[in-house]
Amino acid sequence: MSYTQLTLEQRYTIYALKKRGKTQTEIAETIGVHKSTVSREIKRNTGGRGYRYKQAHRFAIKRRKCKANKRITDEDWEKVEELIKKQWSPEQISGRLDKEDNGSISHEWIYQYIWRDKENGGGLHENLRAQKKYRKRSGSKDKRGKIKNRTSIEERPEVVDEKDRTGDWEADTVVGKNHKGALVTMVERKNMYALIGHVKRKTAEGVLEEQVKQLKPHKGNVLTITQDNGKEFANHEKLGEELEVDVYFAHPYASWERGLNENTNGLFRQYFPKDRELLDVKPEELEKAENRLNHRPRKSLGYRTPHEAYYGTTENLTVALGS
Repeated sequence: MSYTQLTLEQRYTIYALKKRGKTQTEIAETIGVHKSTVSREIKRNTGGRGYRYKQAHRFAIKRRKCKANKRITDEDWEKVEELIKKQWSPEQISGRLDKEDNGSISHEWIYQYIWRDKENGGGLHENLRAQKKYRKRSGSKDKRGKIKNRTSIEERPEVVDEKDRTGDWEADTVVGKNHKGALVTMVERKNMYALIGHVKRKTAEGVLEEQVKQLKPHKGNVLTITQDNGKEFANHEKLGEELEVDVYFAHPYASWERGLNENTNGLFRQYFPKDRELLDVKPEELEKAENRLNHRPRKSLGYRTPHEAYYGTTENLTVALGS
């Protein structure tokens, strides 16, 4: 099914019917196009404030001109390489370029470029996040001991699951090779804003100190914290008192209950791989990793960065292709 170029009038009708709660199928029937045309139109031409017909028309015209008048130059690929080396995924690069109106390169082309580079002995592929398979644990019993007075995730307010408000955090630790040293990671559920700290020993006292250090500057935006069941989080009551926050614990071996935190830990592993001991971690390393993640666009945020979403700002992160 080919994509139909829409007129400004058709885009206005889409905008009006969408506000009235009509389905994409109903909208398509009204303006006389296939429903896939409406679906693609909304997906490609929705801005930060939703689908607006004038803005959508500008997006479409600009994209059409780019396709008609421009080819991707060596200079363009050099700019894309800069973003790959910041560990942006091809989809993040493509989406953010499009969001900032700085050119159009599909993520499929970027992947092809990376694999051609690999075939020629290049190292761009090393910046891609490694995909790993998870094995299901055979046991269901938590052998790490019980944390006193912990509050189960089952008692956590339902509003936390909805991710509609800022202030609900997840917490975990990332351990170094041979259990030497650890990172303390925190991530805010709605905006995906991440914090990272370091402890030489994974003790409850050290982790508590690091959590307070990380979160105190954000105290106005800390409503709940959901943590792993490790004994390093045994000082949860002190944490709650220090930050005036409600602390909850996920079920043992139920990492999906802190899925965003688990995913964020995987991203941090790009900078602190599993084969590295974490006894000596420099502050500038932590700052670099934290900044990279918080200034990397995310598809689930409409290709905004966690920093932009959390602070309500807008940054210019890409350079216009062909400039």
